[in-house]
Amino acid sequence: MAVLSFRTSSYARDVYLYGNRKIADTPTEYHEPVKEYAANTFNQSQVDDALTKTYISQTEYDETMAYKQV
Repeated sequence: MAVLSFRTSSYARDVYLYGNRKIADTPTEYHEPVKEYAANTFNQSQVDDALTKTYISQTEYDETMAYKQV
């Protein structure tokens, strides 16, 4: 299935900002695009906050941060 940008951004907001969805709840093909979108769109404090609020796991946080370094 094709990865659609509007879904990627919606999933990323739902996961990182609102916490009403987990990355595991999104279709598998969106897992990495969501992390990359978050890394390139959200500021550091927003991603840190998602971890603090347990919206994302430590592993997902680390994977997201890896995209920031690219």
